[in-house]
Amino acid sequence: MIDIDKKLINLSKSTFRNSFHLRKYMINYIDEKGLDKIKEHAFDFINQRLVTYNKLKDGHQTPMKGHPVFIAQHATGTCCRKCLNKWYNIPVERNLTSDEVKDVVSIIMKWIEKELNERK
Repeated sequence: MIDIDKKLINLSKSTFRNSFHLRKYMINYIDEKGLDKIKEHAFDFINQRLVTYNKLKDGHQTPMKGHPVFIAQHATGTCCRKCLNKWYNIPVERNLTSDEVKDVVSIIMKWIEKELNERK
């Protein structure tokens, strides 16, 4: 289990990670769908794109725009297996555990909620 608040502070010190923010249309999308639906999307994206390591796609599986979860993934270092290894010490070449998936979604959602509070 990760200390989410401490991890978000560490991530905010990275110029690259700190450059990501929700745009107005993303905030509107979250308001329309609700945080529960966004959390479902986060679980879906992580399970589809990150649970299993794919050497050929790693580093390219998470778009840099479009969905608020994608932006949150880049902001939180949960966008690819290499970043998960760097920021969370999760081994690259094994499947994520269900607890790791929950932790990844938790930090994504915490970042989104923090961003919403700052942007509204």
